[in-house]
Amino acid sequence: MSKNHDLEGTFYALAGILMFSMTLTASRVIVPVLGGTFVGLGRAVLAATLAVIVLISRREKFPEQRYWRSICITALGVVFGFPLLSSLALKTVPAIHAVVITGLLPAMTATLAVIRTKERTTPLFWVAVALGVVGILVFAFIEGAGAPQPADALLFGAGLLGAVGYVEGGILAKEMDGWRVISWTLVFSIPFLLPPVLLNLPSSLPSDPIIWLCFVYVGAISMYLGFFAWYKGLALAGIARSSALQVLQPLFSMIWAVLLLREALHIQTIFAAVIVIASATLSRFARLKGTT
Repeated sequence: MSKNHDLEGTFYALAGILMFSMTLTASRVIVPVLGGTFVGLGRAVLAATLAVIVLISRREKFPEQRYWRSICITALGVVFGFPLLSSLALKTVPAIHAVVITGLLPAMTATLAVIRTKERTTPLFWVAVALGVVGILVFAFIEGAGAPQPADALLFGAGLLGAVGYVEGGILAKEMDGWRVISWTLVFSIPFLLPPVLLNLPSSLPSDPIIWLCFVYVGAISMYLGFFAWYKGLALAGIARSSALQVLQPLFSMIWAVLLLREALHIQTIFAAVIVIASATLSRFARLKGTT
């Protein structure tokens, strides 16, 4: 792997992380109004509509059959698993709780990447991942989110399935570009998205523009455009290394909560955030064995 590809991949991965970072905060705003299933899957319908427009406008050919299995696995993780399970969990837990529990996603992704792709890592890399997990657990303790709840099982499942979708999509992005991966993944999902979304359509649609602004964000940015950058970053810099940078996402999510929801920021939380930043920095310089 060249240094240029590494730096470019890191840039794209960070851009994707930033675009994902407000997902749980925005979802927490709209789930009580629109419902967990509608938010979890309806956002993908919006994203799929955009994907159809993009693919038709570019006259893209239907993907070869050899890609179908990977596309379906990617869809299971990033179209159905993470969005639906996290949205259902947000019916009963605050956004900050969801941010903390799903903060284990980078470690899950890195581990699955090593198993699935045989990426060779140095001990320093795993020290960085472990440091990030410690930072997240400290964050959980400080925010009082450490007590187990039934929704935690949903959030853990969301993280695990999300990791599966990240790894499989990242592998696929090396052959067909990240934007094509997420576009075709969404298109393949349409027949399975429409029935539950229509069945869970709210009886009365809200008039508050903030609700719809949040919905457009989770559909157009978090569910679609963010993956353009994220999958490109995974393909260029390596799935394990790029996923390690995602320990920064809880920090970004915390900043959004302070700026948009006026939540208090305590000195203890800043300390936990510093641990997370240190983890991301260390993983950035932890070289993979066999790379240059």
